[in-house]
Amino acid sequence: MNHRITVVALSRAIARTFTTVAPTPSSFPMKTVTRSNFEPALEALSDYVRSADFVAVDLEMTGIASAPWRESFEFDRNDIRYLKVKDSAEKFAIIQFGVCPFRWDSEKLSLIAYPHNFYIFPRQEISSRGPSCEFLCQTASMDFLARYQFDFNLCLREGISYLSREQENELLQQLPRDCADSGGFPLVNIPDLFFTERMKIKFKEWCDYLLLGGSSISETHGISGGANQQFQTSFYKTRPALSLAGFTAHQLRLIQMVIRKHFEDLAYVSMNFEGSHIQQLVVYVDSKADRDLLLKEVKEDNHKGFKHKIKAAVGFRHVIDLLCTEKKLIVGHNCFLDIAHIHSKFFGPLPITAEEFGSSIIKHLPHIIDTKVLLNSNDLLQQLMKKSSTSLSSAFALLCPQIALGYKNCDLASLSRVKAEVQVDDIRASNWDPGAKHEAGFDAFMTGCIFAQACSHLGIDFKLLSPSEDLAYNKLLQKHINHLYLSWTSGDIINLATGNMTTESMSNSKKRRPKIIHDNIVLIWGFPSKIMAGDLKECIVKAFGYSAVTSVYQIDETAAFIQFSRSGLVSDFLVLKETLERKNSTISVLNPLWKLLEGGKTRAAKYEAYYEICRSALLKSLFADQAEAIGIKCKTMQTHLEAIEGRAAREEDPPTREILSANEIMESLYSPVVEKQVETSKLL
Repeated sequence: MNHRITVVALSRAIARTFTTVAPTPSSFPMKTVTRSNFEPALEALSDYVRSADFVAVDLEMTGIASAPWRESFEFDRNDIRYLKVKDSAEKFAIIQFGVCPFRWDSEKLSLIAYPHNFYIFPRQEISSRGPSCEFLCQTASMDFLARYQFDFNLCLREGISYLSREQENELLQQLPRDCADSGGFPLVNIPDLFFTERMKIKFKEWCDYLLLGGSSISETHGISGGANQQFQTSFYKTRPALSLAGFTAHQLRLIQMVIRKHFEDLAYVSMNFEGSHIQQLVVYVDSKADRDLLLKEVKEDNHKGFKHKIKAAVGFRHVIDLLCTEKKLIVGHNCFLDIAHIHSKFFGPLPITAEEFGSSIIKHLPHIIDTKVLLNSNDLLQQLMKKSSTSLSSAFALLCPQIALGYKNCDLASLSRVKAEVQVDDIRASNWDPGAKHEAGFDAFMTGCIFAQACSHLGIDFKLLSPSEDLAYNKLLQKHINHLYLSWTSGDIINLATGNMTTESMSNSKKRRPKIIHDNIVLIWGFPSKIMAGDLKECIVKAFGYSAVTSVYQIDETAAFIQFSRSGLVSDFLVLKETLERKNSTISVLNPLWKLLEGGKTRAAKYEAYYEICRSALLKSLFADQAEAIGIKCKTMQTHLEAIEGRAAREEDPPTREILSANEIMESLYSPVVEKQVETSKLL
C-alpha cells in the first residue's frame, strides 16, 4: 500500500598534494553531504566536476510505481511506458542523490573518483509561499532502503531542500511590491478605538523624545513598558526606528492607519532581512523627500533579502546547475527514471510525450550515457558478460572485481583494465571494505567504474586521452550517447536527441512471447473479482474459438488485456458484449461470455482507452476505480462513428466481411450443447 505523507561547515579542499591511506581495509570512503556542510561541499565539488572526464550519478527514491497497474508491463506501448515513468517521477521523492566525478590521473595512471552522497528533502524553506510539497512512499521501496541502513532521520532532519527553475522563477515574480502604507478602514468596535489611541500616545511620546535630542538606542523613554517588549528602539541605517513585536496582523493594520493619518514624520515599513523573518518597523523621517528615499531603500533591501532567501532555497539544484553548466558526460545505469526525476524536480514539469521530454532534457544535459544500454548493445561486452544479469551490482562484480573487493585480491587485478582510486577531501584511498551498496554515492561510483571498464573494452585508452579531449565527443561512444531504456524495465530504447525509438533485440530474452499487436488488444475491467486470467481466456475462446486468443495479461485484480489473433475480433467482441448486456435474455445468460459480464460492472474498450487512463494524474490503487474516476463509465467503449462504419462495411461487401453482425454471432453461439441443455430442461 502507498501512503501519502506531507513533506515535511567543512573547509574547501584545495591542497594539490595528497596522502594515500594505509593498505588496511576500511569502510568505503565517501563524502556525505547534508545542509550543514552543503555550501563548502558544493564549492569543492565544483572543482572536481570542472576537471572531470565524466560524472556518474545515481538516485534513491521513495518508490517506483504509485499503483500495481502503474508497473511497467510487456503490453505497454511506448507512449504509455513514458506516461508511467512520468507518473512515478511526479509522485515520488528523491531522498538521496549520488554524484561521482571521475578524473584521469596521468601520473598515477588511474581514474580518481570523488563520490558524494547527498541527502535531500523537499522542505519548504520560504514560508507562506504556496503549499508544502507532498509525495508518496512505497512500502517495498522504504523497506528495501531500511534493510541497507538508510538513515531516514538524517534525511528528514538534515536533508538539503531545493527549488526547480520554474519554482524559482515563480518566486522571483512575487518579489515584494512598493512598501506603501495601507489605506484606512472604519473602526467599528471599542477595543480598536482604545488601541489606536494608545498607539497615538506611544508614537507621540517617542517623536517628542527624538525632537528633544534623545538618540541612545538604550534609552526607551515611554516605549519599553510592558512585559512583552512590543517596542524596541533601533535604527534603520541612520534613521531612528521602532521595531514592533508581539502584535497581531489586525493590530499592525491599525498601527499603519495611525501612522498614515496622524504622523507625517513617521513611516511604517516591513523589512525582509537576509536570513531572518520579516520585521515590522516604524521609522522617523525628516521630510517627504526623506520618506520617498526611505521607501525606495526599503524596496531595494527587501528585493535583495528576498532574492537571498530564494537563492538559499534553491539548495541542491545548485549541483544540477553545475552539471548543466559544465556539460560533462553524465553516466547512469538504467537511468531514464533518474533523468525524469531530475527534470521534474529541478527544471520543471515533465512534458506529456517522451519525444518532448528528450528535446527538453538535452537542452540542460546534452550528453547522457546509460551503462545498461551500453552493456546490452555491444557484442564484445555481451560476450564479456556471459549472459549474466546487467544489474548494477552484477555488472560491477563481473567487470570490476578488484575494485568491488577493495583491491584485496591481487589475482583479480588483471581482470579490470582501468584502475580506480577514491578521494574524499585531501585523502585518497585505494583499499576499502565493500558493502555500501544502495547508497546513492556508492552506486554512482559503481556506475562510473562499469563505464570506465566498458570504455576500455570498446578501445578507449584513458592513457592516450589528452587533457583537452572531451569524452562526450569520442567517436567510439557516439552511437550510445543519449540512448536510454524508455522504462525502468528493459525494453525499447529512446534516442533523446531525435525522439526515435528502437526495439531491443530478442536475443537476450529468456522466453519468446507472442508478438504484441496493440490493434488486436481489448482492455477489460470491472469483472467479478473471482475471475482470473485463465478464466478470462476460457470464456472468450468458448465464444470465439481456441485460435481467437493469443495471450491474456492480468493488469491487476480488476483489469486485464486480451490479445486476439486478428484485429477484427476486437470489434466482434465489443459488439457481442454490448448485445448480450442489452438483451439480457435467457440466451444471453447461457452464452459463455456471461460469466465475464455477471454483475453488470464489466467494462471493455480498445487499447486507446488504456492510454487515456494512464495519462490521468489521479491516484487510485485499482485500475477499475481509476477508470471510473476519470469518467470512463460506459459499458462498451466504442464510438457511434465506429458502429456506423462497421455497419456500412458489412452492407457494401457482405461476401468477404470479417466482422459479423450481432445476430450472426448470437446464432453461431447457439450451439448444439446449448440446445441439448434447453431440451433437457424441458423434459424435467
